[in-house]
Amino acid sequence: MTLKDLQTQVDEWISQFKSGYWAPLSINAQIFEEAGELSREINDRYGGRVKKSSEDTKDIGKEICDVMFALICLANSHKIDIDESWSKMMQERLYERDKNRYERKE
Repeated sequence: MTLKDLQTQVDEWISQFKSGYWAPLSINAQIFEEAGELSREINDRYGGRVKKSSEDTKDIGKEICDVMFALICLANSHKIDIDESWSKMMQERLYERDKNRYERKE
């Protein structure tokens, strides 16, 4: 599934509701809320935080998808083609600007 496919799937789901996409600030808040849930689970597993006995272990994959859904909503609400933006970012930043930034494997 391409990023464009994901954008279409999200848009089809959102389009069935009168309210449509939330305002950009609300979507931004959702991104940070979902990222916080992902961060908490990562910290529970690999960091110094000790989970309460009443807290469930969350699926990290699901938490990543929750962040992605919110990011796709933001992109769609701004008519941004993520495939195009991704390709541009990879070319300009990683393949050109940062091509010699890190030590390569032998």
